[in-house]
Amino acid sequence: MLSIASLQREWLANPRADILAGIVVALALIPEAIGFSIIAGVDPRVGLYASFSIAVITALVGGRPGMISAATAAIAVLVLPLIRDHGVEYLFAATILMGVIQVVAGFLRLDMLMQYVSRSVITGFVNALAILIFIAQLPQLMGVTWVTYAMVAGGLAIIYLFPRITKAVPSPLVAIVLLTILSIYGGLSVNTVGDMGELPSTLPAFLIPNVPLTLETLQIILPYSLTMAAVGLLESMMTAQIVDDLTDTGSDKRREMKGQGIANFATGFLGGMGGCAMIGQSVINVKSGGSTRLSTFVSGVFLLFLIVVLGPLVAQIPMPSLVAVMIMVSIGTFSWRSIKDLRTNPWQSSVVMVATVVIVVWTHDLAQGVLAGVILSGLFFASKVKRLFTVTSALSADGKARTYRVAGQVFFASSDSFTAAFDYKEVIDHVVIDVSDAHFWDISAIGTLDKAILKFRREGTVVEVIGLNDASAAMVERYALHDKPGADAQLGAH
Repeated sequence: MLSIASLQREWLANPRADILAGIVVALALIPEAIGFSIIAGVDPRVGLYASFSIAVITALVGGRPGMISAATAAIAVLVLPLIRDHGVEYLFAATILMGVIQVVAGFLRLDMLMQYVSRSVITGFVNALAILIFIAQLPQLMGVTWVTYAMVAGGLAIIYLFPRITKAVPSPLVAIVLLTILSIYGGLSVNTVGDMGELPSTLPAFLIPNVPLTLETLQIILPYSLTMAAVGLLESMMTAQIVDDLTDTGSDKRREMKGQGIANFATGFLGGMGGCAMIGQSVINVKSGGSTRLSTFVSGVFLLFLIVVLGPLVAQIPMPSLVAVMIMVSIGTFSWRSIKDLRTNPWQSSVVMVATVVIVVWTHDLAQGVLAGVILSGLFFASKVKRLFTVTSALSADGKARTYRVAGQVFFASSDSFTAAFDYKEVIDHVVIDVSDAHFWDISAIGTLDKAILKFRREGTVVEVIGLNDASAAMVERYALHDKPGADAQLGAH
């Protein structure tokens, strides 16, 4: 139940700043949504309606106040083959199924997987997005007149200098308004929002995708829906973490996953494409003073107001003004400290960060870059833990018994080292394996213990294992074979 306190905190903490920030974001969403529609090969209204719907719904049911979600390039590039081969109606159906999958993922607590994404991967993700945001502005800066460059420079000057005068109004909004007035009344020849594509003049309407409700349709859209859902959730969870850091506040990732799913499910019935969180627009929102659900809600509602009511005026907004805003976002998003930290951080962390950046920028696929970063982090971690594993031994005074003391983590990566640490051919009567300072993590570790004990037994040596902690003892009791009847026969192949 929504209490007065939570309403105040999540919606009305700073309404003036949130409303102004939402207006800035709405203006920045228009060319992005149109551009993503072009990437996907659909009418601009598909991206614009999606951005309105997703922003408004995630404001209501999402788990990260102040984060902006809308139509994104990450999803647009995935659906191009679906639209090309089967038509836009299948896109709407795939978006609905995408939403269902994301809601299920929320109930399955898949947000917990974010615990395995290291700080180096997140930094690489942020830096790669900053680079991609800047690269996305280059088409607007090529083959144009000097007026465009002058307006971009002027826009950046306003954005960075205006806050010295006052912070009451977001400087990006001031830059957009002033440059639009200059462009219209100065008759400047520059690209405008209207040049990106035709803006719709009607409200979105409820529709049911015109596709056959058959198993064949499901087979067509399911692979796309799964990929869209995974990429959308990955980008949303990463962006939510970044906004958490920017605002020094926490968020409900599980609720955010469900909110993303509900938003995409509803968007498919409004003739929109799938979407997810947008780091660029989220940074614009936060930097402009937006921090609550109100800013996200206003961005969606004002976006619809702009395109339906003020369409002719919005079409005259000069693209250089929006390019200046996005360049500001790119500069502000990039973690410049990470470059300095390359020399001081562990080399493994630097490799993970750089690899994530390179793969994301090279492939323009956030999922591939993050997956590569997570795998590298896992490999480096396993290698580090493996090196912490040691085995020492001491022979008894009478020379008939040897005690091996095992310290560290025994798991799949250290199992070979464990096996090789013992001298099975030594002529002694008794071996004690002291694991008081060790922990057995998986069945590979238990299998390794079995193998060592059986090798000693075949040489006629009595083996005793001491010091198992409770968790390791439970693993041994459940999975070990050396203490079970017929162990020698079962492990004979080893």
